[in-house]
Amino acid sequence: MTHRFPILITGLISTLLLSADDRPNVLFIAVDDLNHWVSHLGRNPQAKTPNIDRLAAMGTTFTNAHTAVPACEPSRCALMSGRRPWVSGCYKNGHEWRKYQKPGEGLSAQFLQAGYYVSGAGKIYHQMDALEEEWSDYMNKGKLSSNGPGVEKYDGYHIEKTFPDLKDDDIVDWHSVDYCMERLSKKRKKPYFIACGLYKPHLAFVAPRKYYEDFPLDEIKLPPHLENDLDDIPPAGIKMANPQADHAKFLKSGRWKAAIQSYLATCAYTDMNVGRLLDAFEKSPDRKNTIIVFWSDHGWSLGEKQHWRKFALWEETTRIPMIWVAPGVTKPGTKCRQPVDTMSIYPTLCSLTGIKKPDHVSGHDISTLLQNPKAKWKHPAITTHGRGNHSVRTATERYIRYADGSEEYYDHAEDPYEWKNLAAISDLSRFKKWLPEKEVTSQVLKKKTNKPKK
Repeated sequence: MTHRFPILITGLISTLLLSADDRPNVLFIAVDDLNHWVSHLGRNPQAKTPNIDRLAAMGTTFTNAHTAVPACEPSRCALMSGRRPWVSGCYKNGHEWRKYQKPGEGLSAQFLQAGYYVSGAGKIYHQMDALEEEWSDYMNKGKLSSNGPGVEKYDGYHIEKTFPDLKDDDIVDWHSVDYCMERLSKKRKKPYFIACGLYKPHLAFVAPRKYYEDFPLDEIKLPPHLENDLDDIPPAGIKMANPQADHAKFLKSGRWKAAIQSYLATCAYTDMNVGRLLDAFEKSPDRKNTIIVFWSDHGWSLGEKQHWRKFALWEETTRIPMIWVAPGVTKPGTKCRQPVDTMSIYPTLCSLTGIKKPDHVSGHDISTLLQNPKAKWKHPAITTHGRGNHSVRTATERYIRYADGSEEYYDHAEDPYEWKNLAAISDLSRFKKWLPEKEVTSQVLKKKTNKPKK
């Protein structure tokens, strides 16, 4: 393919004279449950992610990126369908994403309809399934395990001596990367959209033992936290924190540090697979004309605010790594501090590749920020968890409004860990314009669902 990227005109991406052979390829990398504990973001100095950092050095990393929904199923439904949860009704895990997406409206479908070769592997939608008609091919995971043989899904947050010593290829992510590496290696007449979904560091936090070596248990440090952090949180927020669940168990068992060790080790396993994928990309014939977008479906709490997992609206659960590499648009090693959310991915990929954005797509095109990370930006990042519960994250502030009307407000310039809720003494009216006027119930957009690919 020749290297002819969309031309920038007055700060907007305008595609001119792009034939099918000239259009850029897309390498779409999704990671499950990866919070901002990647070393180039600096949130946790214990993190060791050299390959994700290597990718960040190739393009622009968004240091204030957030999920649209802090749960696996609805976050992926929102990103891939282009519909925010208050538009689709897909708010939580268990809402069966296939019921909330009309055939032909998904992100991969736009590339397929535009004449792209569209291939995927691993967890792009929920449960490593896909809408079969929206892909040229999709990896059949068969009997491959997301955790490895002998590891139950929720049998602990850290490896036990009784667990098997896993090999790298015992986990499905190794094979998902293999699948995408093979497709990257081929010279094609059509441009490609290749999606690689990595399941780890999703629970169980178990990786081959060698990944624990860089994180000795006696050197693990707890994340910054306050024991009384929930004292100024409204009941709706405390309900989300659920301190009597996971956190109480870790305090009782004394395994808090062990859980952190396992999360870091599992992230290191994921980083290894990202490195394998980048190695293959750098050897691929069309690498000079390929966009890379790297994202996580949401963050993860490990005891901050006495909360574990996702399922909340604070910084640890909403903030994610997001990296873009777009030849001719992004500059290597740049950072953008403007607030963005995952709803920006669909429209931005349409803009960069010259594909018409469907009318139903929510979210804002961030092409101007890719070109100039310091460009003016008026939009906050918005995260929704359940109907009526929303977070508005600006460059320096976070506002949370719960369904019962209760609120939280944090000044990130002074309080980066959100320890002091200033809602009671602050004028919060400026945030209200970003909240939805209407929110659908958890309705179904279509009567019939597509059967999962076997």
